Amino acid sequence: MAIFKQLEEQMEALLARFDKDENWLIVINADPDALGSALALRRIMSRRVASVGIGQINEIKRPDNLAMIRYLRIPTRKLIPNLAAQYDKFALVDSQPHHNPEFQDFDFDIIIDHHPILDEHPTQAPFLDIRPKYGATCTMLTEYLYNLKIRPAKLLATALLYGIKSDTRSFERKFIDPDVTAFKWLNKFADTKLLNRISNSEFHLDWMRYFSRAFYNLRRIGQGLFAHAGNVENPDILVIVADFFTRVHGVPWLVVSGVYNDKLVVIFRGDGLRRDMGKYASTLLGDLGSAGGHKGAARAEVDIEALEGEDPEIFMLKKLGKGKRGVIKRI
Repeated sequence: MAIFKQLEEQMEALLARFDKDENWLIVINADPDALGSALALRRIMSRRVASVGIGQINEIKRPDNLAMIRYLRIPTRKLIPNLAAQYDKFALVDSQPHHNPEFQDFDFDIIIDHHPILDEHPTQAPFLDIRPKYGATCTMLTEYLYNLKIRPAKLLATALLYGIKSDTRSFERKFIDPDVTAFKWLNKFADTKLLNRISNSEFHLDWMRYFSRAFYNLRRIGQGLFAHAGNVENPDILVIVADFFTRVHGVPWLVVSGVYNDKLVVIFRGDGLRRDMGKYASTLLGDLGSAGGHKGAARAEVDIEALEGEDPEIFMLKKLGKGKRGVIKRI
């Protein structure tokens, strides 16, 4: 009996996109789910096209991401025009084109993702598979491998396993039965020692100053929390600080912001019960930049120029405190 959903028509449509004479680039905004998904799609494509590469739009500095790339030998490279010019076709995994302006330069033949579909940003591609109910795109790619009768090698299985673990936060965030099934199936092939080594690579010592800054600036806004970390060397730091604050008892939502490369980067986290953080991010900042995400986790990026000279922290306090007069308090 099959343990995954049968995807005969989808697999036939996917394989029909490939040609032996074509060079493909899989484009990602690198995080564990995107890296694992890209590695799996590369495995599927490897014997069906002339060549296939992986290119990420972001600088990778998070220790767990770096450890994942190193230990699992993921051949991703920073996406620059000279790299893109070497390829004929493009695929996008774990994102949709509206998620980042850098995706707008590509015509994607393949888009595979698990983020919510927004009516105001319709996504189109010759092969399109978006399943917002899934906890991780790695789960979708695991189903692809199973349907194509591809047994994942140790490093690939470990990458997919870590992608699922990361995006579901070890099944604390939203997930469905296929996420659990994929995790169990991959666990038979993965290297758990490597998985633990990657999982335990979370912080750089010099990142502690950003935690200190966030603690100093921490404010209560209604029932939620807000902290501004100032200028950061990498926006992934904001994600780590935000995820840390989700462990605070009795806080249903929180926002952490910072400035990176002349952009205000804002990370939203919530318990998924009282407020849809993806919609909140889009409503709050979508008219100024890119914004969106899941019910429990979202992100926004706004050019500093759009703030018209206003201090980023003051700008966010005004945005978050609008209609909540008298409820902003220092912790």
